[in-house]
Amino acid sequence: MKNRKTNLVLCICMVSMIIITLFSFEIVDASEESWAIYWYLCGSDLESDYGAATADLMELLEVDLPENVTVVIETGGAYSWQNEIVEAGYLERYVYTQEGFWCAAQEESASMGDAETLSDFLKFCHDNYPADHEAVIFWDHGGGSVQGAVFDEMYDYDSLTLDEFHEAFAQVYDLSEQNPPLELVGFDACLMATIDTAGRFTDVARYLVASEEMEPGCGWNYSGWMGALASDTAMDGSRLGTVICDSYLEGCIEEGVGDEVTLSLIDLSLVPNLIEMYERIGQEAIEHQYEDAAFYMEFSRAAMQAENYGGNTDSSGYANLVDLGDLIRQNSHNLPQYSEELLNALESCVLYKINGPYKRESSGLSCYFSYNSDEEELEQYAMQCVSSSFIEFYEYCLTGEVTESFQEYLESGNYTIADLEEVPVFEFADMDEIPVYIDENGYAAIELDENTVNALIGVYFQLAYMDEEDDIAIWLGSDNDLDVDWENGIFRDNFRDVWGAIDGHLCYMEIVYEGEDYNLYLVPVLLNGTEYQLHVVYDYLENKYEILGARRGLDDNGMSDRNLVKLRPGDQLTTLLYVSDISGDDEFELFEAEEFEVTEDTGFAEEDLGDGNFAMMFQLTDCRGNDLWSDVAVFNVEDGYIYVEE
Repeated sequence: MKNRKTNLVLCICMVSMIIITLFSFEIVDASEESWAIYWYLCGSDLESDYGAATADLMELLEVDLPENVTVVIETGGAYSWQNEIVEAGYLERYVYTQEGFWCAAQEESASMGDAETLSDFLKFCHDNYPADHEAVIFWDHGGGSVQGAVFDEMYDYDSLTLDEFHEAFAQVYDLSEQNPPLELVGFDACLMATIDTAGRFTDVARYLVASEEMEPGCGWNYSGWMGALASDTAMDGSRLGTVICDSYLEGCIEEGVGDEVTLSLIDLSLVPNLIEMYERIGQEAIEHQYEDAAFYMEFSRAAMQAENYGGNTDSSGYANLVDLGDLIRQNSHNLPQYSEELLNALESCVLYKINGPYKRESSGLSCYFSYNSDEEELEQYAMQCVSSSFIEFYEYCLTGEVTESFQEYLESGNYTIADLEEVPVFEFADMDEIPVYIDENGYAAIELDENTVNALIGVYFQLAYMDEEDDIAIWLGSDNDLDVDWENGIFRDNFRDVWGAIDGHLCYMEIVYEGEDYNLYLVPVLLNGTEYQLHVVYDYLENKYEILGARRGLDDNGMSDRNLVKLRPGDQLTTLLYVSDISGDDEFELFEAEEFEVTEDTGFAEEDLGDGNFAMMFQLTDCRGNDLWSDVAVFNVEDGYIYVEE
């Protein structure tokens, strides 16, 4: 009994001490913690031409901020601002709090695409407006892993590369993957949700919000997500990132531009594991390349089937970005060792994402793949890439050069460099145009030998209307609607005497993505006198085409066009076609075909081409961007019947 009594007294004392301890410390209410949003707002042509930055500023000012939320904004990068507040020709720093909106500093003009400009802004924010939770938002054009983001219109569209972003943060903050200084980094810009972007910010912030695809002009919904933060400052970066994604999708749907959007919330603490798996996949690819010289062609064919972003054709420009998850899923049979582990790591990193109905394969992060086999751009990418093995893999396959690092990768796996076979490519010195024959069923076909098949990553066709009387070939575009037999190297036409048209006006169209449920096409037009490309989808489930909007292609700086334009009644459309002479002496020329007015019923559909003569050429592409062409197959259409010329 004595021991029990003693134990009871001890227990009472311990409970008393716990109660005293609890009341001796102040219980912190998370809603009382402060937030600071540092907004790097580079207007560029998005502001000077469209007033897009002003529109988002006005959205922000709709929000009544609580006393524990501060927004600091740096403006610049545009020749003109479409409001009466921001003055062009300077870097200006504005502060928005519960007390109002004011200009806190006006600095001399400098490129917002320079690391020093960014670091000066970050230092100003951190020194003068620190908070318990700090987030940095970048607003402007984006160009993916190679080109970075924030293109300053006043300084020849100078942009911040991924290395420059990291350099600027390192000058201001003590960076640490275990304890990153920022709660969130966001890119209200195109194409920045890449594995390389995520890899550069693992020691900068806890969370990343960015888009795999190009963003429409409306961008993020600032009244939506800032309003949510103002109402609930207890949220962390994960909850805030989710709100940013949801409000962005809602805003895009309201504007009618939500079909191709993407936005992802990334847990940056889990990205190092993803990068490790990505590196292992690259090493596995090198090993398979050693064992099979044609492996890169298998890998590339799968990449051609994967969802890609930003435009990857000659007419749209090349962003060279493919969805990471879809690339690995398409290649899982080629890379079985680590594919499942990478996909699991990717799923863990992507805490939340939204995507429109025609970006269904979005996994949340993209990666680099060279659709145009540009060696110079690959060198630029090598300076930003988070995986050395993938760089070595791509450099060898695209150039044929065995670098010292590539050799080290092979030797670490006990492979002998002397036994490494060259990547198969087209041998043009030994090849004429590929002959076309008529098979037993009356189809135009080509038959390729094993070496040529092994070098292929894609087979397409070009279609033209032949006006023999005027010696003119009117080219209608490219597609991959072919009957293919890869195993035997036989490819047949599927000519049906139909082609795409807007309100009955024939178009030049080229396929940019072929999925199980839908295909995506680009159609060059003049929209109210300006060159654009219509984004057109064919939905297999709905069995119809739809015009999603119009956008300009990537410019020479690799800068994407963020302004997706919806067609409106009264707009003037002009179809653009390519012409050449039938004899082939003249180069292709773009000409304006037919002009017409958009109505409420304007739509895209297949139209009968009618009677006449049509030419088709098979186009073969190898892994280094070389094209090989077939002879011309000629189809005569009379009274709806198709005859193939012998």
